[in-house]
Amino acid sequence: MDLKKILNVLWDYALVTLGCVIFCMAWTSFMIPNNIASGGIAGLSTIIQFATMGAIPVSVSYIVLNVFLLALGFLVLGKGFGFKTIYAILLSTILFKIMPGIDIILALPGHPLFIEEKVLVPVIAGLVEAVGIFIIFNRGGSTGGTDVIALILNKFYPVSPGKVYMVLDLFIIASVLLVPGKTFQDMIYGYLAMITFSMMLDFFLLGSKSTMQVMVFSKHYDKIADYIINDLKRGVTALNSVGWYTKNDTKVLLILVRKPQIQELTKAIKKIDSKAFVSVSAVSSVYGQGFDEIKTGIERRKRTEESSNN
Repeated sequence: MDLKKILNVLWDYALVTLGCVIFCMAWTSFMIPNNIASGGIAGLSTIIQFATMGAIPVSVSYIVLNVFLLALGFLVLGKGFGFKTIYAILLSTILFKIMPGIDIILALPGHPLFIEEKVLVPVIAGLVEAVGIFIIFNRGGSTGGTDVIALILNKFYPVSPGKVYMVLDLFIIASVLLVPGKTFQDMIYGYLAMITFSMMLDFFLLGSKSTMQVMVFSKHYDKIADYIINDLKRGVTALNSVGWYTKNDTKVLLILVRKPQIQELTKAIKKIDSKAFVSVSAVSSVYGQGFDEIKTGIERRKRTEESSNN
């Protein structure tokens, strides 16, 4: 392994470490001190801590609940994912143990992070947790638990990680009502954190992959099309059209681009033809070369492979 590869690996684990710190901070700074439990294995571990009056702390149940899922991560998502997951789980377990003792990061009265309006606590916690999980996901890791389930389903099916979290967390959060002293309000706080987390995670993970459909009406369509092909490195389709007012035949350009490329594209169009008419609309899904892979499930994939081998 050369120096560049070693540095890349170290950088990956450095970012996973940062993600774990942010993830655990959402729980140890905001959720747990304010007696709020949300979803995921961390949420289930928090509920266990509440139910046992602290006899079984989050750090213990978190590691125990995650162990059996590691084998699934190795099997489906590869060894690289598994090692980073082991590291993230062990580090998160340690952080869940030591971070509650750091007073300066507790969101309680008299501390710098205190939030007077309790309803804002789960919102901020959900946002902070989403940032941490995004960093970990982005480096090919996971904190285990429902993270593993979400990544496995997302690998084989066109379902966003945030939606997987939401379905699983509905049941975990509702179980807080089984804890003596907990009320319907406590469950609502948990759902508020869950919704914030799910929405923000989808925003972080899928925002840069959003696809836009652009239609360009211009007399200089040929110059615009050449720019898209040669400079933007995207495909473009010239559709035959008729201007009904003038009855003249012309071309309409149809382009599919990633959302971050929209500004560059529209700027170039304006430079080539300031009078061009441009229509931009969001597209929910685009499959094919240069975009997303069609995911049809494990069983169908196996059948396809078997038929091709025969």
